[in-house]
Amino acid sequence: MEERNVTLMKSKAFAIRIVNLYKYLHEVKHERVLSKQILRSGTSIGANLSEALYGISRNDFIAKTTRAYFDK
Repeated sequence: MEERNVTLMKSKAFAIRIVNLYKYLHEVKHERVLSKQILRSGTSIGANLSEALYGISRNDFIAKTTRAYFDK
């Protein structure tokens, strides 16, 4: 199935780059703490977008994708 949502496509590409950065930091630079935090924060974008897309209503989507939601 072809993904047509540009935001989802970009978040997936970003997550792949984050995983590669994690591997580099973890294996080559032996950085454990920072690499794990980068992995968690960089891959959570796609999860948050997915949750917003499958929200109950339009207002739920807006609440999950606006800055006010993340500032709570």
